[in-house]
Amino acid sequence: MNIAFVINQTHKEKASFTTTLLALKALQRGHSIYYIGLADFVYLGQDQIAAHARAVHQIEDITDCEELMDKLRSTKKERVLVQDLDILWLRFDPVLDMINRPWAASMGLQFAQLAQHSGVRVLNNPKALVDAENKLYLEKFPEEIRPKTIVTRSYDDVKQFFDEENHKIILKPLKGSGGKNVFLVNEQESKNLKQIVEVICRDGYLIAQEYLPNAQYGDIRFFLLNGKPLVINGKYASVHRVQPEGELRSNIHQGATAQQAVITPEILEMVEKVSEKLIEDGMYFVGLDIIADKIMEINVFSPGALPQACELNGEDYTSAILEDLEKSTSKKRNQIIDTVLHQIK
Repeated sequence: MNIAFVINQTHKEKASFTTTLLALKALQRGHSIYYIGLADFVYLGQDQIAAHARAVHQIEDITDCEELMDKLRSTKKERVLVQDLDILWLRFDPVLDMINRPWAASMGLQFAQLAQHSGVRVLNNPKALVDAENKLYLEKFPEEIRPKTIVTRSYDDVKQFFDEENHKIILKPLKGSGGKNVFLVNEQESKNLKQIVEVICRDGYLIAQEYLPNAQYGDIRFFLLNGKPLVINGKYASVHRVQPEGELRSNIHQGATAQQAVITPEILEMVEKVSEKLIEDGMYFVGLDIIADKIMEINVFSPGALPQACELNGEDYTSAILEDLEKSTSKKRNQIIDTVLHQIK
């Protein structure tokens, strides 16, 4: 297969990223990989779309993710027709370009929709990703699995919510990722509430959520494939992310440590409640952030921490994902062939 990963920019990719591991495993299984930046697409007219991509067609002497990154960065871009790709996998973070390249994410989604219209398989569904570009996407799921939440740019609204929640809430940007500008505001910090609201609202709306006491113990990143838990040998693709003492954020690149997660029947029951809509929306690969009995975020663009899940559980989840893609792509090809043969007859 020809598998293209749509990313923000090649120089911002790292060997530790989930995308890099997926690309390496794809190469090891005999597929060609392409890296396409959000600024690399070309519309050629007559419904033809191309992209200036960095391609690797053979595993050659690449043995790990670091060597793959070196290879990609030293590879010159080549123009490829998107219609010649089997899979266009959207693995970019809209927030990274929000300030300096505000056009990038929206154009990436538009080109992805054109590719989808021309018959290319696009993951995750770009039409649904337009609606999921910020944290309001979570509000479309059952109320019982969500924390109490308001979205506003008004200090008065936040102050009222703060009082209603016994003077302890979480504030963060509505459109944000990576733990940037996430604040825990309690009674001691209340004097800074107005200033915190102003800081977050410089870049748009903020989201205020109830504080969950179990947040002090970190969260669980839980992976879904086709709306179902990704599981091998009874081990769920998941990571318990534990933040350092005195740190609110449980993002691994913010210093959190990855530990093996304990997946309870209650967690699986909660996951089941979001499964149907994720399938309907065409969300192929998703990461849920779970604290106790609540889902704090649904990551549908570029959920990370899969390498840590593989290492902690001793299972190759990336190969399981690629095997699923191989089977489903082969099935789609056979269906197309059958349709053409039927039309000929």
